[in-house]
Amino acid sequence: MFRLRKYFKKYWALFLIAIVMILGQAASELALPDYMSNIVSNGIQAGGFKDAVSDVLTRDTYHHILLFANEKEQTVIKRSYRYTKEEKLDSDIKKTFPKAKNIYVLKDDINHDELNKAMLKSMLIVSSIEDMDKNSESYKKLMGQLTASVASFRQKYEQAYNSYQANKNNLPETTRQASETKLAAMKTQLQMMEEKVKEGDVFYFIGAMPEDSRNKMFDSIDKQMKTMGNSTMNIAGGNAVKSEYKRLGANTDDIQNAYVFQAGVKMLVIALLGAVASIAAAFFASKTGAAIARDLRLDLFKKVESFSTHEMDQFSTASLITRSTNDITQIQQVVVMFIRLVCFAPVLGLGAFVRAIQQSKSMTGVIGLVLIVILGVLGVTFSIVLPKFKIIQSLIDKLNLAMRENLSGVLVIRAFGNEKEAERRFDVSNTDLTKVNLFVNRVMISLMPIMMFIMNAVTLAIVYVGAKQIDLGHIQIGQMMAFLQYGMMIIMGFLMIAMIAIMLPRASISAKRIADVLETENSIVEPAHPEAFPDDQRGVVTFDHVSFAYPGSEENVLSDISFTAKPGQTTAFIGSTGSGKSTLINLVPRFYDTTSGHVYVDGVDVRNASIHELRSKLGIVPQKANLFSGDVRSTLQYGASNASDEDLERALEISQSKEFVDKLPGGLDHEIAAGGTNVSGGQRQRLAIARALAKNPEILIFDDSFSALDFKTDAKLRKELNEMCQKEHNTVLLVGQRIASIMHADQIIVLDEGRMVGKGTHDELMKTCDVYQQIAYSQLSKEELENE
Repeated sequence: MFRLRKYFKKYWALFLIAIVMILGQAASELALPDYMSNIVSNGIQAGGFKDAVSDVLTRDTYHHILLFANEKEQTVIKRSYRYTKEEKLDSDIKKTFPKAKNIYVLKDDINHDELNKAMLKSMLIVSSIEDMDKNSESYKKLMGQLTASVASFRQKYEQAYNSYQANKNNLPETTRQASETKLAAMKTQLQMMEEKVKEGDVFYFIGAMPEDSRNKMFDSIDKQMKTMGNSTMNIAGGNAVKSEYKRLGANTDDIQNAYVFQAGVKMLVIALLGAVASIAAAFFASKTGAAIARDLRLDLFKKVESFSTHEMDQFSTASLITRSTNDITQIQQVVVMFIRLVCFAPVLGLGAFVRAIQQSKSMTGVIGLVLIVILGVLGVTFSIVLPKFKIIQSLIDKLNLAMRENLSGVLVIRAFGNEKEAERRFDVSNTDLTKVNLFVNRVMISLMPIMMFIMNAVTLAIVYVGAKQIDLGHIQIGQMMAFLQYGMMIIMGFLMIAMIAIMLPRASISAKRIADVLETENSIVEPAHPEAFPDDQRGVVTFDHVSFAYPGSEENVLSDISFTAKPGQTTAFIGSTGSGKSTLINLVPRFYDTTSGHVYVDGVDVRNASIHELRSKLGIVPQKANLFSGDVRSTLQYGASNASDEDLERALEISQSKEFVDKLPGGLDHEIAAGGTNVSGGQRQRLAIARALAKNPEILIFDDSFSALDFKTDAKLRKELNEMCQKEHNTVLLVGQRIASIMHADQIIVLDEGRMVGKGTHDELMKTCDVYQQIAYSQLSKEELENE
């Protein structure tokens, strides 16, 4: 993938936009469980109150809270509330709290968390006492303790009174008066205590307790509260505030409904924003992947188009098709998945892990254990699957090759009755690919149920551990639900990373295969400073001591070839099969470069000329006529887009194609199938000749292009072609196997095993060249040769 990095750099802006959208999506998904937890814990369990901070307090509640607060807490509480008489209460408070009279109102500029910490313990104690059920055993026990306390105090008073009565006559006046004052105070206190017992005023007795006793009681309460989790205490504090609101006449059901509704609306908005971010991220990720795939296809196509025959031989056609389709599709999919998952999964997984710890540190061990199991499963899966991906790509190449050979050679297969063998070869490739794909798919499919089992096991583990934590008061139901969701997010994050980790090696192989093509050095390259063709020469082709050997071969295919082809003349090449005729003319358009010597066109070495300018001078008709899909007109205009219908008609006449084209439905507008499969071989060859003639090039190259023509058509075509060349001064290079096709050429080059063994006209060669004579007498009788 690194070798293709330049294609990724071009779209960094789209990539960044997609990342921003993905972060928005992750933030939205991470926020939702917290809102759900708040709805359950604060909205449902705590009645819509999130902590112990109340907006208003009755005077009794305010003083009772101070009674249980230490000095530091009292300072915070006193600083945060303002005493307000009934006549000075604003309308909103009166409306919300109809029973409010002289109350304490929360100030605006407070530290909420600090106040909640200061009030929480005292608020819980006060609320628990005030809301205590008078028929409950705990209330009766408490009142029994208070009654016993009053009885003890009465006994103490009676003892003091009886002692005073027995000794008052013996007491000095001042002592007697002090004792009477003390007894009066004790009597008053006893009467107050008896009244408070009847009223059930616990706070009076707590306030009247000695400081040491009260401190011991507070220490005992603190120890009990430390066993409760913060969340449990906050919910209890919220319920305490709810009770206070009820005492002041507030409609707590409306407050609860409003809290749940507001939290629900926020969840909905966040979910919608997350959905929008997800859609946007998918859009930009897909756009990035499609753009990269488009650029890769275009550059790959351009690169293949620039290949010489040598480079084409390095990669099979089937392999190049696979690389430009299947391999690029793999990269496109991975780019989309990489942006969508690799950037999303870590944020989601790490964010969920942090949020899960915030919800409950005591349950993070469950997640840690699960992650170890998941990593083990994924590790085993990767070790099994990854080596198979490279095998799959090579098997796809083999399958494409078998399919291409069978389709392109279907007539040959039928002619030899070899359909069964063709089926067998295809079936072998197909079966091999199917077996590997089935193996990979079985492994991958088994991964999903394993992961689902793990996820279900995690759910049970979290519920089990969470239930114990709830029972101990360390967490609440909402927190356990949020933790469960965060646990699933963590697992999903790892699954997403696993998915992309499985795809990356396969895409890496595809990227390597594409890079191998793109980075292949062309043996035929454009010169850095092309030499311009002179205006005073047109169509002169010169071979100067040219030798050529195919890359990787030690033996020359052509050796020391020298000749000049002039405008208005036909230079023909003949020789036995494998003598180097086609190779020779392929040196003119630079399909190959010479090993030694020079090929000149209009006095310019073809290696120093612009390839485009050079080939614009040429019209080439290859051995195998290859027509592209389209109508006849577009076929003929392939190399001459500006050619008029008149030019096309002239090309059809010279190539002996006009008669059959006129008979086609639509004439020039008749559709030609890909490869020209809907016309005969001879018609296909004549259309290929007409295509080259329509261009009216300086140099016409025919590579055994008359082989599919009958002798009559061949003769007419050569006659028309000769007349055109004489008129237009075209240079004709003609490769032929038949003496009849080339014997009237102005110059004939005879090749034998890559060497030029004869050069001249037909008559000259019949006298001087043994090889030419052998070819001529093998095809025509002496009488036919003399008549020609």
